[in-house]
Amino acid sequence: MLRKKRLRSGYTTGACAAAAAKAATTLLLNNIIPPTHPSPSRGEGKGGGGIEIPFPDGSRHTFTIHNSEFITQNSQLIAQASVIKDAGDDPDVTNGAEIVAEAVMRNALCVMGSNKKKKNSEGILNNSSRITDHPSLIIKGGKGVGIATKPGLPVPIGEPAINPVPRKMIQEAVMEAISNLGGDRPGFTVMTRRGAAVESPWLVEGLSPTSSIEITISVTDGEKLAKKTLNSRLGIIGGISILGTTGIVRPISSEAWTATISSSMDVAKAMGHSEIALSAGRASEKAHMEKFNLPEESYVMMGDYLEFALIEAKKHGFKKIHLCAQWAKMLKIAMATPQTHVRHGALDTKKAVEFLNTIGIKISKEHRFNTAREIFDLIHSVIGNQQSTIFTKVCNAAKKYAEGISSGIPVVTHLVSYEGEIIAPMYPFGTGNE
Repeated sequence: MLRKKRLRSGYTTGACAAAAAKAATTLLLNNIIPPTHPSPSRGEGKGGGGIEIPFPDGSRHTFTIHNSEFITQNSQLIAQASVIKDAGDDPDVTNGAEIVAEAVMRNALCVMGSNKKKKNSEGILNNSSRITDHPSLIIKGGKGVGIATKPGLPVPIGEPAINPVPRKMIQEAVMEAISNLGGDRPGFTVMTRRGAAVESPWLVEGLSPTSSIEITISVTDGEKLAKKTLNSRLGIIGGISILGTTGIVRPISSEAWTATISSSMDVAKAMGHSEIALSAGRASEKAHMEKFNLPEESYVMMGDYLEFALIEAKKHGFKKIHLCAQWAKMLKIAMATPQTHVRHGALDTKKAVEFLNTIGIKISKEHRFNTAREIFDLIHSVIGNQQSTIFTKVCNAAKKYAEGISSGIPVVTHLVSYEGEIIAPMYPFGTGNE
């Protein structure tokens, strides 16, 4: 018997941003590349260093630093570090993306030399207040990080799309770097992007009570990556979101899907829409858009998470739900399947035929089908003159099941053909199969 390969977990963009931010801050304050703590499963990057950060559950994880260097901009010294996102075995569009953090000091007390600043027993820098209060930390979004332009998102309009948990992770990681200020400094060597070792004379002697550290998170090619996501529909423009609630990406998990469903409904509700359209895929969504043209924010890609989406719609208080799917998905819904992905069970064609017979669709049990598509083709061709009635019966069965979950919110079901057209129920435009 062949054993199933265990899928490898990865890290969220938020975790990568936090690691890059700590590395950049460490570089800024100590003028050295962070100490090397390479993860066994991840190769060395060009910067040659590793960094350890805390996660929301209290665990600690180590990241390889892809690149770290000093740059100057308008006579301002900026420390920069980056991490390459490893999403494990999850099919994530941001897998392999470079998450970059820049750290710059505002109102810092800087001197030439290598005097070491010590902390007292209370963990207070000698010329500063408590490190948990000072210096202040400013987190900004740079190139490749989207900006929120619609209400209902976890961040206010006009703010970079860096969600609350990643912001907290960045803050905690940076504060750890600050708390380590004044430790032994083994040297002044800094590795540039071109791989050259240079000497930097500046050392931050200490942080004044008015100091602040400004962290800017950017994503290389983030604008291009965003085009492969639903960000524009959610109102996140110009790049990707910095996401994550645990720091960990579980391979092929429901977390990303359900989070997107919830966020989409948050935006639709905040925009004042009272009805939404749930679709199993892009083809069924597009067919509904072309015929009904609801506001863009009303369209929610539920994928295979039917039950979750219907319950979430109930929580959001929508007044009407459109449910769009092609034949195989709609048949599964009609057969009362809460999660329609094949990994939760392929459609049993024998049971499907039995079900169709129970709702008055007479198909001989002598027929043998390998796929749901073959059942569809039979209805479409052999029983062609009755197909509209047959397809409507399946839609009505799906409607009944969905309304049992939505608890009173009316559901209008739309069966989409494999050519991308709504083929049932055949009701006049503007009405539903209520």
